[in-house]
Amino acid sequence: MNAIFRISMAFTLLLVISCSVEKKASKTFDRGQFQSTIDLYEQVLRKDPNNAEANFYIAESYRQSNRLQEAEPYYKTALDRGLKNDSIRLFYAFSLKSNGKYAEARQQLEQHLKTVDDKGLAKRSQEEFDNLNNLDEIRAKKNYFRVKNLDEINSPYAEYAPVYQDGELYFTSSRGIDKIYKATGTPFTDIYKVKTQGARVDTTTIVGLGDLINYYNINEGSVTFSPDGKTMVFARGNSGKKKGTADVNLYISSNRRDGWTEPRMLNINNPGYWDSSPAFSRDGRTLYFASNRPGGYGGTDIYSAKRDSRGRFHKVTNLGPEINTTGNEMFPYISDDGHMYFSSDGHPGFGGLDLFVAKRRNGRIEIENLGEPLNSNADDFGLFLFKADRGFFTSNREGGKGDDDIYTFVNEDPDLKIVNYYLAGLTKTHNDKNELVILPGVNVRLLDYKGEVLDESTTTDDGKFLFRVYEHEHYNLVGEKRGGKDQYLITRTQFTTVGRAVDRDTLKDLVTDVRFDTLLVLEKIEKNKIFVLENIYYDLDKADIREDAARELDKLVTILEDNPELKIELSSHTDDRADDDYNMKLSQRRARSAVDYIISQGITASRLMAKGYGESKLIIPNAKTEEEHQVNRRTEFKILEVGERKPETAGEFDEDRFFDDEEGDSGGR
Repeated sequence: MNAIFRISMAFTLLLVISCSVEKKASKTFDRGQFQSTIDLYEQVLRKDPNNAEANFYIAESYRQSNRLQEAEPYYKTALDRGLKNDSIRLFYAFSLKSNGKYAEARQQLEQHLKTVDDKGLAKRSQEEFDNLNNLDEIRAKKNYFRVKNLDEINSPYAEYAPVYQDGELYFTSSRGIDKIYKATGTPFTDIYKVKTQGARVDTTTIVGLGDLINYYNINEGSVTFSPDGKTMVFARGNSGKKKGTADVNLYISSNRRDGWTEPRMLNINNPGYWDSSPAFSRDGRTLYFASNRPGGYGGTDIYSAKRDSRGRFHKVTNLGPEINTTGNEMFPYISDDGHMYFSSDGHPGFGGLDLFVAKRRNGRIEIENLGEPLNSNADDFGLFLFKADRGFFTSNREGGKGDDDIYTFVNEDPDLKIVNYYLAGLTKTHNDKNELVILPGVNVRLLDYKGEVLDESTTTDDGKFLFRVYEHEHYNLVGEKRGGKDQYLITRTQFTTVGRAVDRDTLKDLVTDVRFDTLLVLEKIEKNKIFVLENIYYDLDKADIREDAARELDKLVTILEDNPELKIELSSHTDDRADDDYNMKLSQRRARSAVDYIISQGITASRLMAKGYGESKLIIPNAKTEEEHQVNRRTEFKILEVGERKPETAGEFDEDRFFDDEEGDSGGR
């Protein structure tokens, strides 16, 4: 009896201890301290190896701390023991895929699609099932990449997100830190740099960026630099303090004479969400980054933010469903040839994160998996090119030194030819002497054929702008001058690269730059100022709008749409080869016909006045030749009223808004 009592008491004590451990583990999981969660639930498994809940939370902890391969057996046990929810079988399939077990992953996805209720998870499952079916096609693709572990720089700790800048390689690493990050059970990460010539590093020069950038007990993540090297943007984990931030955020620092300035949080962060893996465009006017903020397509999406002439970031834009999936997209990088490289576990790939390139072809975005050996069934991410045919990337594949390692690669494709197309322009206006002069401070936007803004720039004192363009595409350029004492018409002009591509077979160099020149003229808005419309022709003695005249009037419709503050008089003029009364009536009918056409295209009638002048305002009196008569037969518009143009303020942000940074324990790549 006493023995039974002792056994009963011991069992009761075990239950109490187990419940206490599970309660503590649940709290650490909610705080994102995943390694602590794993350690606590392992205690439960030592007593009860088949505990479904403990196995599930260990699997989830491995998954959410970027260790999906290790999650596989725990997901399996949780499923085998009857644990049910809409996500467990899907994540089990992901873990199988990350271990190269593609057939088994496909079977789990088939089963998941039969039972899942959540629409979002069902969509993710279907996409992943389709991706696995495309794997053989990706494998069959021939490429010429040669990959090598950068042994000199890697350690048993994590090294990732390499960035080459002015003879130095910057990277993030958990080496040399004695404080453990509770999410992964590994040391916190800092940003380091080392002198290098291409892929040849001088390991004696490895040094951290100092206490101003690398905070103790906080993860610093990936980093990017503006093209001039004067601005650094990097990711930093949360502080864990009341006044701190809830997750990973982007910070900015400037390079002064005495070094980097105190980092400030960027205004484009979304408080409470993950914003990381920044990358500047090659001209420094756009910052790309990854975020899990609301309104995206899945886990983490890639976004862009514009940087104005004063260095402020604004106009945060999701890159859309061509790039982003229901999975995770991150680590964008823009190469010199204008392609975006990024990592994703949502596009068809080998497992974990794969490396992809997004290329613009014929007005569309095409996504291409870079294939093996750049990609593996592990996480492959953080690509950076230091030359057109070679660069760095990160992987935690088998055979490395431990955790994430930095690798080098070379593209040995014998037919590799890179052609960069640029549209270089000038913004000008007519002065009081009708001479064309430089007009600075013009906001110029490059639009695709659908009217979507691809890029924008504000001209400085030289009036110059430069945009990257691509083969076989039609574009619109829109110029707008804001502020100042004078107002200017918002002006559009068309440009095309169709039929203007170079023959790559004739090129000898690896990289070729092709430049197209253009001129954008903005006219000053002045009351009673007259503009002549070119090529508005009518059939003899008729006022019907011909097809060729409609095309020209459409340009005026565009001007009126772009400049809604204008009210105009549209006037028609004849030559003097009929009597005055006939010409006056004919010109009035023609002016009325033109105005009616413009109204039919959506312009408000109250903004338009039709006026026929007949032969009363001849430019060439006593005209003799047909060419001279044609000059007199013209259509004009005159500005009657100029309303107030509302300044564009949407999307402007205050970069000076930032938060203090303190100790914390949440971060990530």
